[in-house]
This record gives sequence, C-alpha cells and structure tokens, in this order.
Amino acid sequence: MRNFKQGENMYKLQSQMDDKVLTVSTINRYIKDIISRDFILSNLWIRGEISNFKYHSSGHMYFTLKDENSLIKCVMFKTNNSCLKFTPQNGMKVIIKGYVSIFERDGQYQLYAEEMQNDGTGNLHIAFEQLKKKLYNEGLFDERYKKKIPYLPATIGVVTSATGSVIKDIINVLERRFYNTRLKIYPVRVQGEGSEKEISYGIRKLNELKLVDVIIVARGGGSLEELWSFNTEEVARSIFDSSIPVISAIGHETDYTIADFVADLRAPTPSAAAEIVIPERLLIKNRINELNVRLVNSLRGNLTIKRERLYKILNSKVFRQPYDRIYQERMKIDLLNRDIKKAVLYKNERALEKLKFYIGKLDALSPLSVLSKGYGVIRTKEKGVLIKSINDVGIGEEVEIGLKDGTINCSVTSKY
Repeated sequence: MRNFKQGENMYKLQSQMDDKVLTVSTINRYIKDIISRDFILSNLWIRGEISNFKYHSSGHMYFTLKDENSLIKCVMFKTNNSCLKFTPQNGMKVIIKGYVSIFERDGQYQLYAEEMQNDGTGNLHIAFEQLKKKLYNEGLFDERYKKKIPYLPATIGVVTSATGSVIKDIINVLERRFYNTRLKIYPVRVQGEGSEKEISYGIRKLNELKLVDVIIVARGGGSLEELWSFNTEEVARSIFDSSIPVISAIGHETDYTIADFVADLRAPTPSAAAEIVIPERLLIKNRINELNVRLVNSLRGNLTIKRERLYKILNSKVFRQPYDRIYQERMKIDLLNRDIKKAVLYKNERALEKLKFYIGKLDALSPLSVLSKGYGVIRTKEKGVLIKSINDVGIGEEVEIGLKDGTINCSVTSKY
C-alpha cells in the first residue's frame, strides 16, 4: 500500500515535471517521501544537548538538539513524552531515539523523538532530583507541617507487602517490645507498575477509616528502580495530606526516598520504625514504677508539711483566744465614742460662749438699748427719713418720735 502511494506520488511528480513547473507542496512531499524511505533516517539514535526547550500547552515538547558544530529541530509528542520519568531542560545532554522527516507546511526537516534518556546521569536519578526540588519549593518538606508521633499508639497501621519479610520483622519487634499491640495491615505491592497507586490509596484509606493512630509505610531494601514507587509524586502527596502521622521505613539506612522527606518521621529500617513507634514494655513498666514511687514520696512529704502547718495554726493565739481581737476592737470603739462626745460638748460650750459675747455686743450697739435710757428717734412722718439736724425738717411738718415703749406724732411749730 505504501509503495503504491509512493508510486502514485512519483507519477504526479513526473506529470508536473513534464510541465517543468512544480508546486512547493509537491516538492516538499517528494522530499518527505525520499527521507521516509531512508533506512537510517527512519530509525536512529542521536546524542546532543537540549536548547530552546518549550513545553506546549497541548502536551507536546518542542526543542533543539545541538552539538559543537550543528543543530536540529526536534519535537516529542505527548503520547511519547508522557512515559518520561524526568522533565527535559535546557543544557541537558540526552540520547534520543526517533526518525527524521519533513514538516511539509514549513519545508523543514526535524527529528521526531520517540524515546529519550539522559546521557550520563540516569533517568531515574534526574527524575528523583527534579521531583525533590519541586516538592521542596512547594513546602512539603517543611518541619512546620511535621506531626508528632504518639508516644504509645493504641493501634498501628502498616502499608506494605503482606508476603515480604518486612511485615514479619515489624510483627516480631512489636511482639517482643509490647506483645498486645494492635496492628492493622493494609497489603499493597511495593514495586512495579501501578504499585504507587496502591500505596497512595492505602494511606488515604487508613485516613478515611480512622482506625489507627500512626501509619508505617515500609519496604525492604532494593535498587533505585525497585524503590521507585516511593519516589513518585502521588505517594508523596498522599503522605503529606495524611491527617494521621506517617513514619517512612523504606529500604536500608543508606536509602533515601521522596517519601522519607515528606513523612513526619523517617526510620532507617522497618524494624527501627517498629522500635520507634512502640517503646519497650519493660521500660514503660519500670518508668511507671519509678513515677509511682516519686508520687508517693511527694505526697508523703507534702502531707508532712501540711500537718506541721496545721499544728502551728492550732497553737497560734488566734485559735486559742479567737474573740480577743474582737474585744480589743470593741474597747477601742468605746474609747473613740467617749472622745467624740467630749469633743462635741467642748465645741458646743465654746460656741455658746461666742454667742453670748456677740449678743452682748449687739445689745450695746442696738438702738433699743439707747431708747431704754430715755432717748428717742425722730423721723419725718411722710417719708420716714431719719432727722439728724433742724435743717432736715420744716415748720409745720409732721414728725414721729420713736420711744422705748411706743411712737409720738408731733408737728414742728418752731426751730431754734
């Protein structure tokens, strides 16, 4: 079918060449057919450095691949780049598998990338560092978001494989340290495609059921590829979103995963996680006994102090003569009452003496006192004006003479 189509294109091209005039579309299509038949260009690996990288909103990646002397335009469609475990960046050296073809509209040949891997550092390591940087910038590693691990959880949840040695190690440690610990196991696959979804769902399910006080996410040792499920964004965000404290126990002591950075606490091994989450029963029992002894001694010492204070109070004057203070105060009140009465009487006597003194002065100055000696007070009858001189009254004018015991009406007949 392909050969037939190419033959048809060749026939059309030959027809146009007979007319000695070619269209741009025709020549571009012809060149594309020639390149597509080339065995090397249709399946090749190219090494170079990425530049002018653009991640289009459509999901396609457009970039340039270059070396010291040349460059080639590249495109990697969404269907191919969705499988990448890292995000290409400018300056990154990569090896690309793909084919070269012509983009007919622009008449430009370019490399259509189908696979990409890092030239040097492994793809998984790049993806690990990129995700680590991304989540760090978002604050998923911040200490302020870390939840406190309960000291003695009633129920422990474990998200791990149900068949591996990890869960056996955890159970052995818990039984040795605290034999009646309640354990809820959510079995998941811990490696392979789709395992990250199971791990993430297990963490979310334990949060939803609210049956445990702490969650241990555990796996035994392995290579970076085998531990990769715990380096995925999906698992990291499920740990961060957990309202229940999460302890990560992935691999060996030297193994670090993204889950370790996001978890509320990292344990170097699954067995260490079991030791961290549950203290040893004997130690707790000894600690309780020690605290009990301290409590009893403290109560006895406090009781002795209180008893001594009580004896001191009972022997005090207040308890022996409780009304003595009241009697003393009553006597003070009586004395004060007596002093107040004396002061009031003294004040009254002084005031009376002053009153008599002022009355005497008033009597001496009073006109009535003068009148009692035979003197009189003369006023004009009409206006009542006091007459002090013979010039104050005229002949024939009527006057009043006020005496000690009454008033005399007179008429002036003459003046001397």
